[in-house]
Amino acid sequence: MSDIIYPRSPRETMCGWMHLPRLIDKVRLHLAGKLHPDYQPNFCKGFDGLWLETAGVSKEQFIEVVRNSTTDGEVCDWVLRNVKKPEAIKEAHRQRMLDYPKKDDAEGQARLKMRKEQSGLAGRDDVRNFVDYIDADEKRL
Repeated sequence: MSDIIYPRSPRETMCGWMHLPRLIDKVRLHLAGKLHPDYQPNFCKGFDGLWLETAGVSKEQFIEVVRNSTTDGEVCDWVLRNVKKPEAIKEAHRQRMLDYPKKDDAEGQARLKMRKEQSGLAGRDDVRNFVDYIDADEKRL
């Protein structure tokens, strides 16, 4: 049995933001000392960092928001009050995640291929981007 507690899918949304519920889960696991070592090198980087950058929130600020909340609803309320981005920005963020890596990004495609091979997913043609990869690797896809 795996000792990994998987955060929610990067596809899940909150306040119109894709990935936000996953980031909240990762922060809560980090604060509890239960974020699996596989997640620690990219904690608040990669897609986490993309959300923080797009939302205009620092890593430290967001960790404090989650630390000082009990429920996802409290985090959502904070985001609604403090992260004023138009729907077009949220949609662009979503598309950027779903389009990574782009078909013409040779380096990104090679990294995705390597990660699929390392995870035993090399034959999975339905895994076309890193969002798919995360869901497949975490047994949701």
